[in-house]
Amino acid sequence: MSQPSSTPDTRLILAAQAVRAFSYGLGAVLLGATLDERGFSSGGAGVLLAAVLAGTVLASLLVGRYGDAWGRRRCYRALYLALGVTGVAFALADTLWILIPVALAGALSTEVVESGPFTSLEQAMLASDLSGKARLRGFGTYNAVATAGGSLGALAAGGLGPLRDIWSGAPADERAFLLFVPVAVAGVLLANRLSPAVETVRTTGGRDQALGPSRPSVRRLSTLFATDSFGGGFVVQSFIAYWLTVHFGATVGTLGVVFCAVGLLQTASMLLAPRLAERYGLLSTMVFTHLPSNVLLAAMAFAPNFRLAVVLLLARVALGQMDVPTRQAYVMALVEPGERTAAAAYTNTARYLVRPVGPALAGASQSVALGAPFLIAGVVKGAYDLVLWRWFRTVELPPEDVAPAKPAPVVERIIEEAP
Repeated sequence: MSQPSSTPDTRLILAAQAVRAFSYGLGAVLLGATLDERGFSSGGAGVLLAAVLAGTVLASLLVGRYGDAWGRRRCYRALYLALGVTGVAFALADTLWILIPVALAGALSTEVVESGPFTSLEQAMLASDLSGKARLRGFGTYNAVATAGGSLGALAAGGLGPLRDIWSGAPADERAFLLFVPVAVAGVLLANRLSPAVETVRTTGGRDQALGPSRPSVRRLSTLFATDSFGGGFVVQSFIAYWLTVHFGATVGTLGVVFCAVGLLQTASMLLAPRLAERYGLLSTMVFTHLPSNVLLAAMAFAPNFRLAVVLLLARVALGQMDVPTRQAYVMALVEPGERTAAAAYTNTARYLVRPVGPALAGASQSVALGAPFLIAGVVKGAYDLVLWRWFRTVELPPEDVAPAKPAPVVERIIEEAP
């Protein structure tokens, strides 16, 4: 009998992800928008943002090393409690000596779609609760929920200004961080309802594992994922908006429509990716959707007009996000059940660590050509795809996670002949 595609634990995790994604979408916008309003200098704002990033990394590493030993549900509740405290602090405090220690707790995110300690736990719990096709589709839904919820939260943050025009007595923007408190309460209540099935598999000695036999593979994947994230840092959405404005004179209204379409395509592609992976396999879907998207990304550097640039962008987004749920499912299938929390935490953290480097180098590369970051990003991310295929194409996965079909011979031959 096939496993159902949704279980009570999976539905609880998706519900927790939905409410948290909305709050993170809201918070990511407000965090940058309110720092100057609250009187922080550029140096102080930089230190605070660095503390948020450092907190995410530290919390992810702690979850990876000790999460299974402490208990996934216990860590999950603790993170939601930290989220509530973070919301209160960022809503009411305006001094760095209070905000920096709170930021180091790791419960805040600088991104609309977060990839930190929460997601590391959730990916491991989903992998324990689901298997085979059900797991793959679960990861697709999980990422679609995160993208849609984060986008709605960001949209809500953008509505605070017009709200103030209507309601003169509206509270200051930073008070919206208090929304984290009910989100945290909801998260704790949902975590309390999770069953013991989401916990790790115990070893015969009664001890939990961090990383064991899969350590070399996780290290390789972490290096590759960091390379991919480094390349993606050259073309973050804020840079794309800047490039479209400077190069083609795009208006704010036009950019809003474009990035709304980007969000919709991202959500749709994450739902479609599992269907492709069921037919062609996890690794093939990761590589053979991601590689063409990076060719389109590099081509954006040479777009002669706004219309073609947007067409290339949307085509790239439609393909480029399909590796997200398949990548997560691949990691969970590759490692032993007791290694899943650590594997998710370390591969997620590797992506997070190098991400801030790309935007700084993108600014420098524009002195050569305005579109240079697109070309660099496409080359770096394309190299990631080629090496990923070379290193892992012969690695065997459990039978339930393998699809019999292979990629088109002509595409495979191109990669085989690549230097």
